[in-house]
Order: sequence, then C-alpha cells, then structure tokens
Amino acid sequence: MTGPRYTKLAQGLPATVPFVGPEAQERALGHAFAARMGANENIFGPSPKAIAAMAQATDGIWMYGDPESFELRHALAAHHNVSADNIVVGEGIDGLLGYLVRLLIEPGDTVVTSLGAYPTFNFHVAGFGGVLHAVPYKDDAEDLPALLAKAAEVDAKLVYFANPDNPMGSWFKGTDIAAQFDNIPEGCLLLLDEAYVELAPEGTAAPVEIEDPRVIRMRTFSKGYGMAGARVGYAMGAKDLIRAFEKIRNHFGMNRAAQAGALAALEDNDWLQSTCDKVAVARAEITRIAAAHGLKALPSATNFVTIDCGRDGAFAKSVLEGLVARGIFVRMPFVAPQNRCIRVSCAPAEDLALFDAALGETLSALSA
Repeated sequence: MTGPRYTKLAQGLPATVPFVGPEAQERALGHAFAARMGANENIFGPSPKAIAAMAQATDGIWMYGDPESFELRHALAAHHNVSADNIVVGEGIDGLLGYLVRLLIEPGDTVVTSLGAYPTFNFHVAGFGGVLHAVPYKDDAEDLPALLAKAAEVDAKLVYFANPDNPMGSWFKGTDIAAQFDNIPEGCLLLLDEAYVELAPEGTAAPVEIEDPRVIRMRTFSKGYGMAGARVGYAMGAKDLIRAFEKIRNHFGMNRAAQAGALAALEDNDWLQSTCDKVAVARAEITRIAAAHGLKALPSATNFVTIDCGRDGAFAKSVLEGLVARGIFVRMPFVAPQNRCIRVSCAPAEDLALFDAALGETLSALSA
C-alpha cells in the first residue's frame, strides 16, 4: 500500500508555518493569555453595525455566499471612485496574495521582497516554485528604489512592498511611492500591500491610476475595520488583471456573513474614525511605556508599535519570552537587525496596563 504521490516541489518545501498562533501557544502554556497583543488584530473590534449585519446574515448561512461579492464590490467601487470591474474580493489579503502568485509565478520565476517583510507572501512564492530575492531594510523601513533596482537586475515578475509596513510600522508618503512607478521594470508588477492604510496619516495611500497595468493594491477589513476573523480583503487594479483572478480564485470562498459585515463596516465611517482615534491613543501610551522602561518605540502608522529593545535578537527574544510567560502575547521581527525589536498591538487601557507591569517585571528579571 502506497501513500499519495506528492509533487517534487511540495516534497522539497520545509514543514514550517509563518506564524505560530496565540491559540497554539495557549495550549502549550496550559492557560489563556491575559492580553492578546501580538497578532495586529484590531482589539477595539468592528462596528456594531457590522456585528448586527453578520448576526442577521446567519439565518441565511445555509446558502453559499454570492460568488461575485456583487454588493460589496460595488460599494467598494463607489468608495474608491473606480469601476466594480477593477476590484476582486477574497479571503483576506493572505488569500489574494496566493491567487496573485498563482497567476504570475511558475517554477523558476523571480520575485523580489524585503528581507524580513510579511512572511506569508514568501510562503506563497515558495509554494509555486518562485525564486525569492530579498533586499535589506534601510533605516528600519522598506527600500522601494532598491527593490525596483533588484527587480531589474533579476528580471522579477513581481515586487512586494507594504505601506505602511509590517513588522516595523514605518510608512512613506503616497506621492513618494508614485514617483517610483516609472522605475518598475518592463513586465514586472508592483504589489502594494496597504493593509494598514486606514490607520495611517492622510496622504499615505499612493495615488494610482486604476488602469495602470504596473500596480496592484491590496486592502483588508482585518485591521482598521476590526474584522480579522471574517477574512475579507480586496485588490484593486486594471480590469484585465482583475479579470484574470476569475480563472483561478475560489468563487465560493467568501461566506455570506462576512460579506454582509464588511458592507456594513464600510458604511460606518464614524466607527472607523473612532477606532483610528483609539489606536492613536494606544500608540502614544505604548511609546510612553517603552520610554519609561528605558526602551525606544519606533514611529508607527499602524495598529501596533515596534519597540527597540536596544540590544540584539537574543535579548529581544528573552524579553518576548518573559512577556509570554507573564500572560502577554506579543511578537517580534524574525530577521536581523530588526529582530532587536518586539512588536506590540494597540489595545485598550486595561491591556496596556498589564503589558506595562509585565514588561517591568521581565526587564527586572533579565537585569538580575
């Protein structure tokens, strides 16, 4: 009796995952975290209108969701002043990243990203046999000119660039990004991951002509809108590119409740603004806490703050482990020199107080 015949590609991939979830860590610890501040979830939660819409939609959950996401796509189109044909909805940015890589990358094709940038993208590239080239961060920020130069050097078909960035929280003015578009090599597509853009300062979003075939933008309802568990993301691009997604995407990947919730969330601008205000307060408090303990918080345009622990990756890992042991779930960048930092999601005051206390205890224990 034989087992399944895996592809050579699958056989050659390491059996690893980009993230170990907090639930897995809780099972290993034998108890729940006191504060969940590591996954960049919007702990302030979604609009009550979105919750109500999702609850109402559960009566019809026996039906598949609209495979065209018709209402949501048209609402997004009106929101961004583009055509619905310029938008595809998918299972979060993670799902859309997989579809895009599947569309463009065959074994041996080259892709460029930043060394230490969002790792799920790398897993998609590896899963389809792409060859990944990584460019180091510059001053704790992604370096778009260097990424595009590397793309020209290796004849890359795809370049990944996040604005704002995860895991560092850095950001650029949208006009500065757009000024680089003419440096995109012929036949290369620039992927702009704008997952955190709703939380960023005005002018962070790059001004992109929607039919520009060189650029695709991805956004999500997981961050600013507080619906990470619903898995709703969307991509905006030229009609021909968006139409190509129809050939390979999961047409029944979006459930009805998630679509209804996203539609209601999009219409509740007051709640989104309230969330942005709460995030700003939390960023300031995390910055204050870090300074009070002799650490440095990096500027952030996201719903997390990256804290420089002032030494090396081993010390930052000890800080992280100390926090986890004290019931505070946080994460850290995984590539040097950014791994000298830990990353802390914005949270309500009570969670930040727990983090403050645990950080003090951890640092005291390490100094002893």
